[in-house]
Amino acid sequence: MNKTKLIQLLKETGTPSYVFSVDEFEKRARLVKKYFGEKTGLCFSIKANPFLLGCLPKVFDKIEVCSPGELTVCEKTGADPETIIFSGVNKTPEDVERAMDDKVGTFTAESYLHAELINNSAVKRGIRVPVLVRVTGGSQFGMDENDALDLISHRDEYEGIEIVGLHFFTGTQKRKPAAIEKELDFISAFADRVKQEAGLEIKRIEYGTGLAVDYFKADADEAEEERLAAISGKVRELAEKYELTVEMGRFFAAPCGYYFTRVMDVKTNSGINYAIVDGGMNHLKYDGQIQGMQIPVIEHIKAEEAKEGKTEKWTLCGSLCTTNDILARDAEFDSLEIGDVLVFCRTGAYSSMEGMAVFLSRELPSIWMYSEENGLKLVRKLLRADVFNTPYEIV
Repeated sequence: MNKTKLIQLLKETGTPSYVFSVDEFEKRARLVKKYFGEKTGLCFSIKANPFLLGCLPKVFDKIEVCSPGELTVCEKTGADPETIIFSGVNKTPEDVERAMDDKVGTFTAESYLHAELINNSAVKRGIRVPVLVRVTGGSQFGMDENDALDLISHRDEYEGIEIVGLHFFTGTQKRKPAAIEKELDFISAFADRVKQEAGLEIKRIEYGTGLAVDYFKADADEAEEERLAAISGKVRELAEKYELTVEMGRFFAAPCGYYFTRVMDVKTNSGINYAIVDGGMNHLKYDGQIQGMQIPVIEHIKAEEAKEGKTEKWTLCGSLCTTNDILARDAEFDSLEIGDVLVFCRTGAYSSMEGMAVFLSRELPSIWMYSEENGLKLVRKLLRADVFNTPYEIV
C-alpha cells in the first residue's frame, strides 16, 4: 500500500490502529496457489489473524481452528463449519462437544485422549467424524510415530471415528527450502508406512510448511517468493499422491497489515533521540525482534508539511512503563516531530494478537479492514483497558 493511500486511511482510523488489506491478503494467497497448483488445497490458520476470517478469499479451502475462542470467531463470522479443521493440543470434553454441535468438518487427534473424546462425542450422536492423526515433529504437539501407528492400527475400536489422514506441522519461520522438502518426504514415507503396517490407505495430508516471512528486508517479497518457488515442485509431487492441503498463517497474512501509531513526545537523553508513541509492545510484535535491534519498514506521515530537515536516528518507544518497550533503535527519519504518525508495515500476522495487550491497562488499538472495492470498515473499535481489565471488581 503506498504512502498516499496510508495518509488517506489515517484520516478515518486515527491512532493507535491496525489496517488489514483484504486485497493484499488475497494477492498473497493467489501467489501461493499459483506455485502449489490446483491440486493443492490451501488452509488458513486463523491464529495468525482471526480478524481476516470475515473476509476470507475463496481461494482457501480450509481454516484451522485451535481454541474455543477461535471457534467463537467462526460462529460470529458465519464460517462454513465443513471447512473447519478443529485442531489444538488441549481439547477438553466441552470443546469437542461444542465443535461437534457446530458440525465442524474435521478433527485432529494429538493423543489417545483426543481420539477417545472425539469418539465418545460422535458415538453419543450416532455419527462418524473424519479425523486426522497429528504426527509429532519432536515437540509437545502430535503423537510419536509408533503411538500414531498404534492408534491407527486399533481404529476399529473407535466406532465414531474415521481416520482419513495425517496432520504434520513442526514450526514456523523456516528459511531453508531443504528443511521443508525433507519434511514432505518424511510425511509421504510415513503415509506409506501406515499402509504397510496398519493396513490403512491414507486419503488426506494436512501439512504446515512454516515458510519464513522476512520482516526486516527491503526485498522481502522477492525473497519469500523464491522460497515458495523452491518448494513448489515437492509440494506438487505430494499432491499427486494424496489429497494435500497446505496450512499456513504467517506467510499468507503478514504482508497485509499496517500499524498506525502517533508520536506523542520527543526528547534527547544522553545523546540519544527518543520518540514516545501512543502504542508500543503491548500492540506490536515482530517475530525475531528483540529490544528494537532490527528495523522493519516504517512509513513516516508528517503532521504538518515542513521543509526538508536533518535526517537523524531515533529510538522509538511505546507508552509502557518498562525499558523493554522499544519498537526500533536507530531508525532514521527526516524531522520527526510530535504529532507525526509512524506506520509499521508487514504486521498482518500475529502482531496484533501477540502483544502484551493488557499490561499497564492501556487501550487496545482499533482494527480496520480495507479493500479497493469496499473501502474502509471498522471491525473493532479502540478499547479502553480500564473498562474490561479492572484488576479488582466489587462483587
